Amino acid sequence: MLIGTIIGYIWPEASQSLRPLSQIFLRMIKSIIAPLIFATLVIGIAGHGDDMKRVGRLALKSIIYFEIVTTLALFIGLFAVNLTKPGVGVQLAGTAEQGSQLAARKQTFSDVLAHIVPESMIQAAASNEVLQIVFWSIIFAVALAQVRGKPKEWMVSTCESLAEVMFKFTGLVMKYAPIGIGAAIAVTVGHSGLSVLINLGKLILTLYGALIVFMLGVLLPVALMARVPIKRFFKQIKEPALIAFSTTSSEAALPLAMQRMEAFGVPRRIVAFVMPTGYSFNLDGTTLYLSLASVFAAQAAGIEMTWGQQLIMMLTLMLTSKGVAAVPRASLVILSGTLATFGLPLEAVALILGVDELMDMARTTVNLIGNCLATVVMARWEGEFDDAKAAQATGTMQAVA
Repeated sequence: MLIGTIIGYIWPEASQSLRPLSQIFLRMIKSIIAPLIFATLVIGIAGHGDDMKRVGRLALKSIIYFEIVTTLALFIGLFAVNLTKPGVGVQLAGTAEQGSQLAARKQTFSDVLAHIVPESMIQAAASNEVLQIVFWSIIFAVALAQVRGKPKEWMVSTCESLAEVMFKFTGLVMKYAPIGIGAAIAVTVGHSGLSVLINLGKLILTLYGALIVFMLGVLLPVALMARVPIKRFFKQIKEPALIAFSTTSSEAALPLAMQRMEAFGVPRRIVAFVMPTGYSFNLDGTTLYLSLASVFAAQAAGIEMTWGQQLIMMLTLMLTSKGVAAVPRASLVILSGTLATFGLPLEAVALILGVDELMDMARTTVNLIGNCLATVVMARWEGEFDDAKAAQATGTMQAVA
């Protein structure tokens, strides 16, 4: 990461030629997601005798947890942007074209519901539609659980073999990670530069500060209440978090994060369900960013919004931000749609777009940490977290290092 930063700063134009190296890494990682989620979910549900009632209980607990945490993230972002007022005095010199194009792609709640169900599992896997893969895999696993005899044994055994192979595959890909991550950082720094921070530094600092407050004020107390061994937890997620930060891709960190959480003592069935589902419904960093960016746009346009209007906008964001993680530049699509709905200037999108990568690094990392913590909390809530395995995993990591 350090070498990539230096290359991007000293040779900004040349650094753009490194983009293929980072794309290779992202493509290899993304190719793991569909088979890994499918295999682990099938093993978790059909392989251990889970029925739909047990899966439904986990789903209900997860959704309750997701909604509470993301709502807190929204309000922290709202208070932060009203406190620092980063949009006051900003000149909106850009055009509304980019914002208008993104706003046209916004989805309604009915669109989100329909989008959960895939027309084709193969198409969903090819497009890395995580929520669709989860939905199809759960139905497949429940159907398999109702099968008896050799067909079920063969399919479960095949999925167990597939999961083991995909975890080994992840290990091989991670050997290339330093090159891919270094290239990604070089491209980002070379493209955005450091001068852009001067104009929008207050917005970026507000976001980073609010995310730190969220982690210390929400995630840390949650971890303490769930009796999560915090030092061991952060040792496990350190590497996936660095991948998420440097690549600005939740998908890039997903396979390794799933592997680490399972090694940490979270049962495979919980990791396989909560982690992928969380990437659609538990985007803590993205949710906080959306509340901050939307009010920033109003401040930049000189529009005074009452607390009541801001709360209504937060409710809108809470509903529209669910289930659209697979949409390209999902956060900007949601932001543009919300600005258009409330008559706020879409020119602000062009301004934010200039530093979106720098903010995306932080929010993607918090998304990852929040989802990893959610798996541990659900495991503790279900009474299935293995404390002995968590201690053993940390010791193994230190021995390998």
